[in-house]
Amino acid sequence: MKQIHLAAQLPGIHNTTVWSDPRSESQIDVESFIKLARTAERGKFDFFFLAEGLRLREHKGRVHDLDVVGRPEGLTVLSALAGVTTRLGLAATVNATFNEPYEVARRLATLDHLSEGRAAWNVVTSFDAFTGENFRRGGFLAEADRYTRAAEFLATARELWDSWGAGDVLADRAAGEFIRPAAGEFTHQGQHFDISGRFSTPRGPQGHPVVIQAGESEEGREFAAAEADVIFSKYDDLDQARAFYRDVKRRLAAYGRAPGDLLIIPSATYVLGDTEEEAAERAAAITRAQVGPRTALTFVEAVWGHDLSGYDPDGPLPDIEPAPDNLVLKGHSTFRKDRAATARRWRGIADERKLSIRELVIEVTGRQTFVGTPRTVADAIDTFVRTDGADGFVLVPHLTPGLDDFVDSVVPLLQEKGVFRADYTGTTLRDHLGLAPRTGAPRTEKEAS
Repeated sequence: MKQIHLAAQLPGIHNTTVWSDPRSESQIDVESFIKLARTAERGKFDFFFLAEGLRLREHKGRVHDLDVVGRPEGLTVLSALAGVTTRLGLAATVNATFNEPYEVARRLATLDHLSEGRAAWNVVTSFDAFTGENFRRGGFLAEADRYTRAAEFLATARELWDSWGAGDVLADRAAGEFIRPAAGEFTHQGQHFDISGRFSTPRGPQGHPVVIQAGESEEGREFAAAEADVIFSKYDDLDQARAFYRDVKRRLAAYGRAPGDLLIIPSATYVLGDTEEEAAERAAAITRAQVGPRTALTFVEAVWGHDLSGYDPDGPLPDIEPAPDNLVLKGHSTFRKDRAATARRWRGIADERKLSIRELVIEVTGRQTFVGTPRTVADAIDTFVRTDGADGFVLVPHLTPGLDDFVDSVVPLLQEKGVFRADYTGTTLRDHLGLAPRTGAPRTEKEAS
């Protein structure tokens, strides 16, 4: 029976988080992270996930506070969580465009040691000079090169992790030898990196931390098939999800990998109720909180490229033509391409369904993946996974920290169906995901000495 993988993401960054709700807690206070991590571990989840934002978004030249609810540095937070959890995997998003392989590899190896084998790295790239202004190199990297740099970045990190062999720490008091002579030696010469020396951190318990990738493009799918252990996807429509699943799994054979070597885990939201009607009413209320009047106008302005502050969010779309080359919302990947086509599509939907600005934005951006009673939500998740729409889900509550209701009501039903673990059977994240330890080729005895 196919088993479901579950992960938890602290809500933040996007407007899907209702940070203004009185029940929502801080996105910075360590207690919020601890609460959600402990809830996820109580539910026997595979891992806790943190997204990343390297620059506060700006809307019409001002900080865009509608979807900015806290962007702390992930590996620092997860290092704190390593001390208050024992089994839960810890996954951080770390950018491969604005960092250096040595430093990222060292921090991830450290987290893998601190957590005794629970570290994961979501490898992302950055697409714009706007974010790059926060960094020394600015927007130097052409978008076409971001995956070539990311691929070499990851390959270099793997070389650094493999620079320590399993027996390199001798700690031989009698002989007075602590490490083998060749421990940590490395040399890498490539298009983006030319480094050599000694890597400071012995290989972690997992060999290589679990590598996660999020990418819908052709380059992203190929990168995931070659290198990733987990790939996120955006599809909550079952037919589209199955097509993505088949396509990505098909690519694995070209790299000598089996279908089980890469897990497909989309992000998902949920709303529960005692009845279907109650859950539907809650979902509608949550969506309207997520897409308030200001958010609705902001999104339409982002597509139209005009200041539309004079328009009524509950009125029709503006009758003026879009200016898709005028960027009014910076740092938001959703609105960076094909905005003229998006405007035409949005106008067509609004005209056909007689939708106001706010209703349209709810229609095209709002989503609640699983809505219903705990029983119907458990059945829907099982069906999605069993029919190869995914291998599991990263659940994102709309309140911080959230997730208690899911763990208390849905998880027991999944366990009752036999499709989700009753307890952890291993100690590392690779154990939870069913992945073998990953290392490079071991050094020969001559090389080691």
